[in-house]
Amino acid sequence: MVAFPDAFPVSDGHMLVVPRRHIERLETLTTEEWEDLFALVYRICQEVAARPGVDGLNVGVNSGEAAGQTIEHAHVHVIPRRQGDVPDPRGGVRHVIPDKADYWSRP
Repeated sequence: MVAFPDAFPVSDGHMLVVPRRHIERLETLTTEEWEDLFALVYRICQEVAARPGVDGLNVGVNSGEAAGQTIEHAHVHVIPRRQGDVPDPRGGVRHVIPDKADYWSRP
């Protein structure tokens, strides 16, 4: 497993965690690879969260074309968040389907 800065970061400090073995979809990793990958995701989250000015994190995966995957190699995004970086951060990753994101305001 390896981690490196995203080439097109969503925010300053955006990291990717990637298996060295070429595999397109995250869910096809072996159990051992899954455990190793998320052990590294955990470490990267700790490192990124400890940076000055980082107030939160989004951790996300796009697995498959329908989920928005554009790079044909499995990877996990660790995206640092800062207070005020968007007007209303509620819903976070739920915004992948915008009409479903704000569940708190629906009857």
